[in-house]
Amino acid sequence: MSFIATPQTMHFAEPLPLQSGASIRDYTLAYETYGTLNADRSNAVLVCHALNASHHVAGSYAGQPRSEGWWDNMIGPGKSVDTNQFFVIGVNNLGSCFGSTGPMHRHPDTGEVYGADFPVVTVEDWVDAQARLLDRLGITQLAAVKGGSLGGMQALSWTLQYPERMRHAVVVASAPNLTAENIAFNEVARRAIVTDPDFHGGHFYRHGVIPKRGLRIARMIGHITYLSDDVMNEKFGRSLRAPTLPASRGSLPPEGAGPARGGPAPDLRDYLYSTQDVEFQIESYLRYQGDKFSDYFDANTYLLITRALDYFDPARAFGGNLTQALARATAKFLLVSFTTDWRFSPKRSREIVKALLDNRRDVSYAEIDAPHGHDAFLLDDARYMSVMRSYFDSIAKEQA
Repeated sequence: MSFIATPQTMHFAEPLPLQSGASIRDYTLAYETYGTLNADRSNAVLVCHALNASHHVAGSYAGQPRSEGWWDNMIGPGKSVDTNQFFVIGVNNLGSCFGSTGPMHRHPDTGEVYGADFPVVTVEDWVDAQARLLDRLGITQLAAVKGGSLGGMQALSWTLQYPERMRHAVVVASAPNLTAENIAFNEVARRAIVTDPDFHGGHFYRHGVIPKRGLRIARMIGHITYLSDDVMNEKFGRSLRAPTLPASRGSLPPEGAGPARGGPAPDLRDYLYSTQDVEFQIESYLRYQGDKFSDYFDANTYLLITRALDYFDPARAFGGNLTQALARATAKFLLVSFTTDWRFSPKRSREIVKALLDNRRDVSYAEIDAPHGHDAFLLDDARYMSVMRSYFDSIAKEQA
């Protein structure tokens, strides 16, 4: 049973210097907290979110059914990250579209919607903004920073930017940087958005439109990479939906049959232009995910966040030497990866583990044999939850 979560916001008038050399001022961060901060303020856990998530990490909103936070299976009273023991903080990143200042909001100088004029942000900028929020909350040191995927990159960056402000880093299904293949997937998704006729150079709000077609395709591309081949085959296989082509163009063959025989055959126009051309179950699923995503996500936010993913590479300043890059880290680490995650493969987590061990850091590593691909970090797996519970129980004992 989920508890009731209460969204909060905090406004910052003073400028935040950004890695790009620009700055942003008069911005707001949306956040939520769960549990109680203890007397010496030592039990705080910061949770960093991935690409399309938000500060709503756990619990549900009053009067809103099916509004559970994206990591509600992990965080809450009696759960793996027990809010009876920890004060958990979820922060929505700058540039997002879920409450924190982003491209959908108005520039304080011009009064116009930022749109494409929103400054470029990086993982390091998000960490700096989170640190400012913690300052306001009176938290000088975190028990842990935890995140999955892009959130894991933020947790790793915390260990390098503010090593003295945290005791543990929990990095799940993440990597020290993106592979060329990952950058390529992001670029194809971005091109789908920027070439949508409704994009208008990022200033689509001025035209009263939204580049939904591009967003749908971007989400479909991303979603394919989050799932494993085994999961897609098990869930959908090659199953066909009921025939949906216009009767005047003939009908689809039964499952397993070859092309339809007799009557007018469907031609390419049916597949390119018909809005009823969904034949396979996997097509239906992807279109549903794309439609849903385009209803709530901001196109400029998608461009900003995927670029932040691409840019993250703490070893770049050290000639690509990750061991040297991580020498600044003093936290204890837990890293978790999943065998079928080909977007953030276990090999990438093991790179981090090796670099930390080269620096003689305290590291625990779990490689979970799970079939769900990258999405496994969000799902219930008894072994995964047990690893998390054991690790956070050990943190709680340190505080006792």
